[in-house]
Amino acid sequence: MSDWEPMIFEFDTYAELRRFSAENPEQFWGNIAENLDWDAKWDSVVADGEGPIPRWFSGGRLNACYNCVDRHVLAGFGDQTAIYYESPVTRTSRELSFRDLQDATARLGGAMQKHGVGKGNRVLIYMPNSPEAAIAMLACARIGAIHSVVFGGFAAKELAVRIDDATPKLVLAASCGIEGAKILPYQPILEEAYDLADHEIDATIYWQREQQLADVTARDDLDWHEELAAAEWADCVPVAATDPLYILYTSGTTGQPKGVVRDTGGYLVALSWTMEGLYNCRPGETYWAASDVGWVVGHSYIVYGPLMNRSATVIFEGKPVGTPDAGIFWEIIAKYAVRSFFTAPTAIRAIKQVDPEGALAAGHDMSQLRAVYLAGERTDPSTLFWIEKLLDKPVVDHWWQTETGWAICGNPLGIEELPIKAGSTSVPMPGWQICCLDEEGVPVGPNETGSIVAKLPLPPGAAPTLWNAEQRYVEAYLERYEGYYLSGDAGFVDEDGFVFVMTRIDDVINVAGHRLSSSAIEEVLAANPAVAECAVVGVHDALKGQIPAGFVVLKAGSAIDAAELAERLVADVRREIGPVASFKRVHAVSRLPKTRSGKILRRNIRQIADGEAPTVPATIEDRSALDELLYLFEQKAKDA
Repeated sequence: MSDWEPMIFEFDTYAELRRFSAENPEQFWGNIAENLDWDAKWDSVVADGEGPIPRWFSGGRLNACYNCVDRHVLAGFGDQTAIYYESPVTRTSRELSFRDLQDATARLGGAMQKHGVGKGNRVLIYMPNSPEAAIAMLACARIGAIHSVVFGGFAAKELAVRIDDATPKLVLAASCGIEGAKILPYQPILEEAYDLADHEIDATIYWQREQQLADVTARDDLDWHEELAAAEWADCVPVAATDPLYILYTSGTTGQPKGVVRDTGGYLVALSWTMEGLYNCRPGETYWAASDVGWVVGHSYIVYGPLMNRSATVIFEGKPVGTPDAGIFWEIIAKYAVRSFFTAPTAIRAIKQVDPEGALAAGHDMSQLRAVYLAGERTDPSTLFWIEKLLDKPVVDHWWQTETGWAICGNPLGIEELPIKAGSTSVPMPGWQICCLDEEGVPVGPNETGSIVAKLPLPPGAAPTLWNAEQRYVEAYLERYEGYYLSGDAGFVDEDGFVFVMTRIDDVINVAGHRLSSSAIEEVLAANPAVAECAVVGVHDALKGQIPAGFVVLKAGSAIDAAELAERLVADVRREIGPVASFKRVHAVSRLPKTRSGKILRRNIRQIADGEAPTVPATIEDRSALDELLYLFEQKAKDA
C-alpha cells in the first residue's frame, strides 16, 4: 500500500517560497521529491553530471508510470477517473479510470516486451490526441523504454529525420488522424518515412480507428487490440532518475530538429510541485491543458503532471473553433468541472475573432474554474483583458519552453495570488534565477530590454542535453553568456521582479540603430477593437535597415475599411511608440500563418515581405495562410 500523501505547502507568500528555494535548493527539492514513490533514494539531490548541466537525484531509482498510475490504484483510487476524452470530430466521449490505465499500460508494455523492447530502447509514437497516445507514453515509461512522440500528421520527410536520429525499435501509431472533417491516413505517411530513413524499425503497432483502418497483413504491421489481448502483464521497471524518460524534437535553426532529452526523476519532481504550487489543482480535481500530446505542454500537463497528482486530465481532439463552434471550450469546462484550464493565447484569439462578445459562454456553469493559464507565445494585454472579463477568473500568462519542460515564470496561485500585470509572465518559479543581459553580457537595469537568461544551475526538469548532440546543446544555450542559459527571448524585468518576455531575440527590429520590440507594436495594434489578431515583423529598408510592418486579422463582422484601419493603426503606433518606429505599413489578411501549436510564423512572414522564399517548417498548420501572403506581395511587386 502506498504511503503517498498530497503535498502540503509550508509557504504563505511567494517571497517566502522564493527565498527558501534559492537559499536551500537541496532541501526544497528534496522535500518535494518525498511526494514520489522511489525504488531507491537518491545519493544527492543535485550533483555534477557528465556534461555541462548538473544532474538531479543521482543514484535514485523510480518509475514514471508507477507514480502516475499504479500507486493510485494501490492506494484505493483505482475507480477514480484518470482521463476524460472529448472528440467532437468523431462525436466520442470516453472516461478511463486509473485501473483502466493500469491494465492498458501493463498490456501494451507486455506487447512491446514481446517484440524485444526493453529498458533504454526508443519507441516512436505517431498518434492524434487521444487516450491511446497517453497509454502509449505511459506504457513506454512502464517498461523503461524512451518514447519520442511525433505530432500526428507530420510529413514523411520529418518523420524519417526523427527515425534516423532516435533509432526507435518500434513505432506505435494510429491508423489515421482527423483534421476537422478530413480523414488523414497515417500508414502511407509512415511507409514513405520508412523508405526515406536509413534506420529500420522492427514493427509498427496500429491503433485501428474506424474512420480509416490500416492494413496489418504485413509481417511487421500489427493490430493494437490484438496485441494487447494476447500480451502478458508487464510490471513497472525502475530506472535511474537521470535516465531519459523521453526525447521530444523541436525545430532547430539549422533545419536539423533538436532532440530535447528529459530526465525522469527531476522532471517528475518539478511537475509535482507545479500541480499545486503553480496551477492550484489538487488530487481528485480536474485539470485541462487544451494542447496536444505531441507538444511539451501535452507531455507535462496532459499526461505526466495531472496523473501524477491524481487529478483527472482532459484529452480534447478538436479545435477551439469549428468543432463544432467557438463555445466548445466553455462546454467542456462546465461538463467536467475543470478547476485549472491551460491553453494558448492563439486559441483565445481565435475564439474572440469568431465570438467577439463571448455569447457562446453564456449558459455554461464554470463556477468551479479557478483560473486560466496561457502560454505558447506572448499574451497581448487585449486578449488577456478579454478572457478575464468574459470568465471573471484570474488569467495567468506564464512562460516556458520545450527545453525547460515546465514554467520558468508564472503566478503561483497555489501559494499566493500575485498582482496580474498585463504583458508580464509574472515572476520566476522556484529554481529559476532570471536576469537580462546586454550584448556584452552585462546585466541591465530594471525595465531595460536585454537578452533573458537563467543563471546556472538550471532547476530539475530542464533538459540536461540534446539527444546525441551535447556539443550542439552547449553551442545553442550555454556558449553565448558564460554561466547562463540563453533562453532566446528578449525582454525586461521591472522594479518588482516581474518578467516581461517581449519577443524572440531575432525578432527585435533595428530601425536606424533603434532597437524596437515587435511585441510592443503588436500590443498597440491588438488594442484596436476591430483587430482580432496581429503580427509585426521587421522588413528590409534601404535607408533605415529595417522598418516594422503590421499584419492584421479583423474580427468577424467588422465593417471598417482596410485603408481607414491602416491609417488609424499608424497613428496609434506613432502616438504610443513614437515616430522613431517608422511604422507605416499595415496589411489586412484573412489569417496568419502558424505552427500547429499556435505560434505565428513571423520569420516566414518577414521572408515573404522581403521577397525571399520562405523556409516553411514541418510544423505549419495551414499552408494557405502563407500562399495568401505570397500572392499579396507578388501583386504589390507587380504594382510597383
